[in-house]
Amino acid sequence: MDVVKRKPITRAAWSRIRLFAMDVDGVLTDGTVSICSDGTESKRFSIIDGLGLILLRGSGLETAWISGRKSDATTLRAAELKIPHVIQGRHDKLAALRELAAELGVPLGACAYMGDDFIDAPAIAAAGIGISVPAALPAALAAADYVTARRAGHGAVREVCDLLLAARAAPSGNTRPRRRT
Repeated sequence: MDVVKRKPITRAAWSRIRLFAMDVDGVLTDGTVSICSDGTESKRFSIIDGLGLILLRGSGLETAWISGRKSDATTLRAAELKIPHVIQGRHDKLAALRELAAELGVPLGACAYMGDDFIDAPAIAAAGIGISVPAALPAALAAADYVTARRAGHGAVREVCDLLLAARAAPSGNTRPRRRT
């Protein structure tokens, strides 16, 4: 696999983001789905990712989930976290992102999109900041401006939330961490 060289993303770029949209399976989860013999399904969601999304909501940043498949587990978790925009059963993630951004009056350049598969790649590439996870498929990795250090379903979304929150909390010119005295 070829190594993709990426430019660092500035704090100013992170601070311009007004909508953080993401895929669900393979981003908020580790990409596995358990199907029980009675037909019910279950997914594992990271609690630290959830808290990161709650903190983003509190900061005024819009959040959205755009999933290629419909799932009751996704619906329940989104309701629990009060995710305001949940789009399921859409394989054209870029069209879904464009429609939502237009509805919210947010230019694509002020959107961050996080995905892990080839159907996410166009949205990743079109967003102001495109994000993927380490085990993503090659098309998603190639389209991404940023690849998380943390794995999908294990804090990858929280990593991005923390970057967005840090950029919103500090002046865009201040890139040095504060030292405790």
